[in-house]
Amino acid sequence: MRKKNNTITISHLILVVLILSFCAIIFKLSYISLAKKIDNIDLSKFVQDRNTETEVLPAERGSIYSGDNELLAKNINSYNVIAFLDPKRTENSKKPRHVLDVNDAAIKLSPILNMSVENLTNLMSQKKYQVELGPGGRGISEVTKKQIEKLNIPGIGFTSSTRRYYQMGSLAPYIIGYASSDDDGTISGKMGIESFYDKDLEGEDGYTIYQKDLYGYTMPNTTSVTVPAKPGKDVYLTIDSKIQMFLENGIKEISSENEMAWLTFTVMNAKTGAIVASASNPTFNLNERVITNYLNPLTSYVYEPGSTMKIFSFLAAMENNMYNGNEKYESGTIKVEDAIIQDFNGVGWGPITYDEGFAYSSNVAATKLSLKIGRDRLHDFYDSLGFGKKTNITLPGEVKGSANFIYKTELATASFGQGITTTPIQNLQALSILTNDGIELQPYVVEKIVDSKTGKVEFQHERTELGQKISKENAAKMRKLMYDVVYSGKTDAKFYKSDTVTLIGKTGTAQITGSNGEYLKGRTDYVRSFAGIFPYDDPDYIIYVSVKQFSGVYRDLAAMVTKVVEEIAKYKNITDNTTKIDNSKKIKMENYLSENTTNSVEKIQSKGLNVLTIGNGKYIINQYPLKNQILLPGDRVFLITNGEITMPNINGYSSNEAITICKLLDLNYHINGVGTVISSSIPEGTVIIPGMSIEINLN
Repeated sequence: MRKKNNTITISHLILVVLILSFCAIIFKLSYISLAKKIDNIDLSKFVQDRNTETEVLPAERGSIYSGDNELLAKNINSYNVIAFLDPKRTENSKKPRHVLDVNDAAIKLSPILNMSVENLTNLMSQKKYQVELGPGGRGISEVTKKQIEKLNIPGIGFTSSTRRYYQMGSLAPYIIGYASSDDDGTISGKMGIESFYDKDLEGEDGYTIYQKDLYGYTMPNTTSVTVPAKPGKDVYLTIDSKIQMFLENGIKEISSENEMAWLTFTVMNAKTGAIVASASNPTFNLNERVITNYLNPLTSYVYEPGSTMKIFSFLAAMENNMYNGNEKYESGTIKVEDAIIQDFNGVGWGPITYDEGFAYSSNVAATKLSLKIGRDRLHDFYDSLGFGKKTNITLPGEVKGSANFIYKTELATASFGQGITTTPIQNLQALSILTNDGIELQPYVVEKIVDSKTGKVEFQHERTELGQKISKENAAKMRKLMYDVVYSGKTDAKFYKSDTVTLIGKTGTAQITGSNGEYLKGRTDYVRSFAGIFPYDDPDYIIYVSVKQFSGVYRDLAAMVTKVVEEIAKYKNITDNTTKIDNSKKIKMENYLSENTTNSVEKIQSKGLNVLTIGNGKYIINQYPLKNQILLPGDRVFLITNGEITMPNINGYSSNEAITICKLLDLNYHINGVGTVISSSIPEGTVIIPGMSIEINLN
């Protein structure tokens, strides 16, 4: 009986333990279900995170356009070339899925990827499942991908991604800037407009939130939430792509024949302040980005401007009623404290008037006027024009230079642009007072910002006036003095004289300071500049050019600038009454649409024009230039006929002519380099289908 009692006691004990354990479990579960946190862990959030998936929907970055609606920057699909090497990948010998003949594949891919056969062979001879054929096979375009696919090489594949693509390559790179992928895969701006307007361009990512099961699949009968991405806004620049190309080509040509530290050339609309073109040397291609200098010359280069500052020191004297253009002074040299200041020829021109002194670019004249004006008045006048301050143009990295001077010698040298520093954009802003009856305009480079989805204009730039800085009469007086600088023939400024439009201006030559603070003495150790306006009667454009340590002849620099000005004038049909233009040379374009092709060609050629006929049709269906545009003998005319359209031979054509042909034929074009056409991806004689893509190489 005792044994039985012990058994019952043990059974009761086990039962009690089980009951207590069950109660403890119930208590724990109740606590867990009611408590917000266990061991400092938010359980509801923990469960939700384990079952909730958030998928990011990337926003499409906005595009950048020129002022004449040329696409400059956009997001495109890019591809990396992959070579699959493992034979195990091939399941059917009749349909190989790995590289069978490494040498043959390397030979075929070499010219397309711009990689050596040896390099490609080494890459594809590795004992790996797959390799990337870089660097030439990284980030290739759709056009290049199709070229490779046509080769039908077994085992060659592609991975896709998104990258920023610049349609016109090396056009205005310091203005446009570039955007590239960050470590997290997002694309962000690094330079220029891409950087300054990054927030507008990037848009807002969207997302989808959904519930997933243990295996990562969407759980049925659950609700998902999707917030769509907001695409970035489109930015329209003030840059005119054709004028920009004129500048790029001019700089390319003179840079190929002469050495220089740098050269910058900018054109601004004289009536609005819009920057229509800005080019420089050195430059770079936005798609390749071999960059030697990350500073934008327009806003970030500071240097002593030299005698172009005489425009403003003479104006300061006029505004303070201390200028008499007919008053004579003794040119040559003048002593200011312990310094001897002399004219550029060392001896001067004897007694001459101040008006003549401006035409001769006399340092003595500028010095005498500055001493009359005094330090405070000259400083205040420079300050009122914005020297020593940022213009606040919407480009990153703008610097303000320095326009401070205290002593008499500093006052004297400041009057002819030594001892102070300015930027090109400051000079352009100050020059605007001459083309707006004394009112200064703020320069700008963005015309508008547009919602890329709705087309709504969210920002439109308006002409921004910075105040009346000089009188209308003094603005007209200075323009007349600048006319005399070029057309009196008294200095090297005479080389800027044009035969087709009246370009007025003022030259500048400034010494360069060395690392020891003293001026360098070498033959080329100068910054040469030219501030110009055209046409004279009713100015449309302001130009500013500067070059450091130019090895060539100054006449050649002037010839390049004048040629560009004449191209702009012709493109914009600018004429004026001051210049003696030979009207007999001007040809007004007629309308040839629907006319007989043969007869039209004969008429055009009889006027001394060159004709390119595209197509074999009997009648003209399109033409360029259009009716009433002004041409000169030797200019080219393009006629499109109603017949079969084939690709013409465009080798030797200018970039502008090549672009015109692409537009007439509705081709998607990509320009590599600057200069004249040396090759294109569509062979001569190929039947053209609208929408085809073409790559054009220039040199």
